[in-house]
Amino acid sequence: MPTIIPISDLRNYGSVLDKVSEGAPVYLTRNGRGVYSIRDMADEENFQKAEAMIRLLCELNAGIRSAEEEGWISEEDFLAHIRNRRNEHRDV
Repeated sequence: MPTIIPISDLRNYGSVLDKVSEGAPVYLTRNGRGVYSIRDMADEENFQKAEAMIRLLCELNAGIRSAEEEGWISEEDFLAHIRNRRNEHRDV
């Protein structure tokens, strides 16, 4: 169950932070509406990993759509492209 408290409770921030634990963020409200959340660092790291996975999956889906619309390239062309990109980054 999430902990929901008014933002005015931050005057005594120590007691607010004591309520935060892994898997149990504290949500701060202003005028009855959610405005902030305080999460445990482990939760934050998991959130960032999930965001990165979503971005990766979006890029992979875009690549698949592109390949289906414009045609797939051969394995040899793919490897040549990767080698060229690697060499470009080494020159920088």
